[in-house]
Amino acid sequence: KIFKHDKMLRKNIRLRKEYLFKKEKELKERATNEKKLLLKKAIDEGKAVPFSIKKDAAELKHQLENDDGNVDKGVDGTIVLRSHIDDEYEEAKYKDPKVMITTSRDPSSRLMQFQKEMRLIIPNSVRVNRGSYVLKGLVKICQDNDFSDIIILHEHKGEPDGMIVCHLPFGPTAYFGIHNVILRHDLKEKAQTMSEAYPHLIFDGFNTRLGDRLSDILKYLFPLPKVDTKRVMTFANNNDYISFRHHVYKKEDHETVKLKELGPRFELKPYQILLGTLDQPNAKKEWVLRPYMNTAAKRKAL
Repeated sequence: KIFKHDKMLRKNIRLRKEYLFKKEKELKERATNEKKLLLKKAIDEGKAVPFSIKKDAAELKHQLENDDGNVDKGVDGTIVLRSHIDDEYEEAKYKDPKVMITTSRDPSSRLMQFQKEMRLIIPNSVRVNRGSYVLKGLVKICQDNDFSDIIILHEHKGEPDGMIVCHLPFGPTAYFGIHNVILRHDLKEKAQTMSEAYPHLIFDGFNTRLGDRLSDILKYLFPLPKVDTKRVMTFANNNDYISFRHHVYKKEDHETVKLKELGPRFELKPYQILLGTLDQPNAKKEWVLRPYMNTAAKRKAL
């Protein structure tokens, strides 16, 4: 048994090293790929080659014609850069996610209720009492039991105020602040029994590269729904606050659709993304919110 455990540790270390090597290689190739995009755009539009890449134009054209797969073609024929983000969620194409939801230590009754409602929101999720587990222990349990993600909920004075979403086995890990939490029993209308059908997802207002990154982190928590499911979840970005709403709809006739809110509702404020898992204290920071800079009020990150 000890030998098997050591073998798994060595395998995880090897896979993590391979993943980090891919990320470093990607950073070195990003500039070249961007030059290829500029060259292809100039060729397609019949314009002169930009001066910044004129010196390397012949070599870039040769690479473009004989590319080895680092640059993929999209459905419309445009070039799509493949990155480590594609590798992080490679399994999501053919395997449904499996999510563990837990809390900080000694949770209040309100945080426990919020945890129960989060388990109902996310299909294929499992609610686990935190107990005395440390972060390394949680990550190891999830890796041993083939979980794809960990969600940890935090609170302040009995009010949910934070959420960590960690994708396994290599990351990323996203940190969110939680605001204005309204649980199902706090809604004005009495909440009906919650459907556990796989939901359709709506992402509105995610217009930047960071917005795409965060929408990927959130959407890969959910499996693919059936076409005719009546359950809808909305993540709407407004001034870098992500509003979550949960509805079911019913077609009353060919012109009218009736919405019924199931709850809960809350706002998420992203403030950090790490290129690693929870058990890596020295993981590289991909993005950090800088709210106290002079230009912070004008910037829209998402």
